[in-house]
Amino acid sequence: MALKFASNLSFMFTEVPSIIDRYQLARQAGFKAVESGFPFCLSIEQVVTAKNKAGVHQILLNVFTGDVTKGELGYAAIPGKEDDFKKSIAKTIQYAKALDCKMIHVMSGTVKSSTIDNDTVYEKNLLHAIEKCQQENIVVVIEPINNFTVPNYYMNNFKKGLDLVKKINNAYFKLQLDLFHLQHCCGNITKNIQEFLPYVGHIQIAQVPDRHEPDTSGEIDYKYVLSLLETAGYTGYIGLEYRPKSSTVEGLKWITNYGYTL
Repeated sequence: MALKFASNLSFMFTEVPSIIDRYQLARQAGFKAVESGFPFCLSIEQVVTAKNKAGVHQILLNVFTGDVTKGELGYAAIPGKEDDFKKSIAKTIQYAKALDCKMIHVMSGTVKSSTIDNDTVYEKNLLHAIEKCQQENIVVVIEPINNFTVPNYYMNNFKKGLDLVKKINNAYFKLQLDLFHLQHCCGNITKNIQEFLPYVGHIQIAQVPDRHEPDTSGEIDYKYVLSLLETAGYTGYIGLEYRPKSSTVEGLKWITNYGYTL
């Protein structure tokens, strides 16, 4: 079974500053699908035009996270920000629908000292997001992010994320499994993939610790890990959320070297 790869436009093709131009570069490199963070400061029309001109599929979009200049990384787990959260979901759904994107990554925000209040508002907000997204046939995913990369990020625990997905038990709510964060948080990749995969909506990869291409020096044997995903029957896209060590196109040689194609 062939694996499918999507370029993350927030991390790759940064040779050009605008995500608008990265759509075309991704297509020229051979990608049929892309994912990205929220396209801040760009209109729906601008992003849709770039995506359609490039002829690629948008398979994942991060939720609108607030004022990034102030370090805001979402509102989902922040008490008192419920209205901001609802507005962010509505705004992201507008973009996702226009892009024909069927998956939204809802970010939790940062919390210095998590309490039960954060847990309560997080679940409540996710239920709201799932309800709104389900109406549009859009899947909500949550991604545990390690504390080394993003200190104080609320959703930083894979077991906590998995337990919540199981508790809510909705086909439109799944776990986003980024193996870069999984290795930082848990290790034991083989067993964890086997445990998490039935609840996973999307997978992302990058080498640890430097977040470069999968074949660069690091802790994860990606040739083995990708074969494991094939054997397990994973049929979704694998998002390449890594920072190219040199040029983006030069770094893509790992795909053919590992026996895959775009």
